[in-house]
Amino acid sequence: MAEEKKNENKMTEESQAQPASEQVQEAKAAAAAPAESAELVEEAAAEEAQGPDLAALTKELEDTRAKLDQVTRFAAEAENSRKRMERDKEKLLKYAGENILRELLNTADNLERAIEQGKVEGGDAEQKLAALLAGVELTKKGLDTMLERCGVTPVSSVGQPFNPDQMDALTMEASEELPANHVVKEFAKGYAFKDKVLRHAQVVVSSGPAKAE
Repeated sequence: MAEEKKNENKMTEESQAQPASEQVQEAKAAAAAPAESAELVEEAAAEEAQGPDLAALTKELEDTRAKLDQVTRFAAEAENSRKRMERDKEKLLKYAGENILRELLNTADNLERAIEQGKVEGGDAEQKLAALLAGVELTKKGLDTMLERCGVTPVSSVGQPFNPDQMDALTMEASEELPANHVVKEFAKGYAFKDKVLRHAQVVVSSGPAKAE
């Protein structure tokens, strides 16, 4: 018993002999223990709070992928539409003159009929010539109608002032009826396509009355 008392006194003396700085550090460590526990609790709470944020990010990622797929489909459809339009445009340009050529076939048929009328053996030559002329006139009338439907119209030039924008002067000659720089006659008729000159008329231009020698 005396020995235990002695040990107790020794430990008390050692405790009293411990430096003050060590005692302060132990006190700080004891005080920091609850703080560290609080930090651990906060970290755990933060980790637990990150659960809903991760789910939200996952949903946002899925929405973004869905929108990206939708944009990709739209882009593919737009590209297909562009290619389809280009094919239609090429086809339209390739066969742009189809209607005009179909009309010209009728003109070719009329010309063949007129020629056949002129080739008929026997009969009066004057009648054959009249039939041929009637066929040619009918063909010319059909051709003029077709050109008019296509927007092609003849340009009047005889008796008009010479217009270099619509006419080409082949030569000049004296005229008692028309003043100078007026069209006396034409070798080839001029045509306009809508509001544009399609072909210049080839004309003879008056030089005015002939000078007396």
